[in-house]
Amino acid sequence: MDVEVTRLPGIGTKQEFTTASGRRLGVLTHRDGHRELLVSGRDDPDACSASVGLTDAEGQALGTLLGAPNLVAQLQDQQREVEGVSTAQFPIGAGSPYDGRTLGETAMRTRTGTSIVAVVRDHVVSPSPGPDFVFRAGDLVVVVGTGEGLGQAATILEDG
Repeated sequence: MDVEVTRLPGIGTKQEFTTASGRRLGVLTHRDGHRELLVSGRDDPDACSASVGLTDAEGQALGTLLGAPNLVAQLQDQQREVEGVSTAQFPIGAGSPYDGRTLGETAMRTRTGTSIVAVVRDHVVSPSPGPDFVFRAGDLVVVVGTGEGLGQAATILEDG
């Protein structure tokens, strides 16, 4: 998929791609940092038919909705042949005891037998984060392990 990047002097940067149906989808990032989701017209791919302003939190949520399931699906495909191993994703909520703390502090592998294989933050996947990786509210943590271990991992990330 080719993403076209266009610098718009005095405005910001537009990044967009063309869908299989011929419509263009993109994000306009203004110089002041705010973003807009852009959708082209059906008849004219160069005409914008819809523009939706997004707060940072909304942009993160949309990125998580679109990106994290793809990452999890890829991990599930890779581990499909391993009986008893599953992949799950857990959010770090604002009230999580690990908001602002490191992955190492979870002692996840020791306590549950699971592994944190990636963290999705602000549309960016951090694969194989190390023990010094600091979680933030809004992160989506991708964990691999047994069903029982995944349940324990969810409890740890929510309650400590």
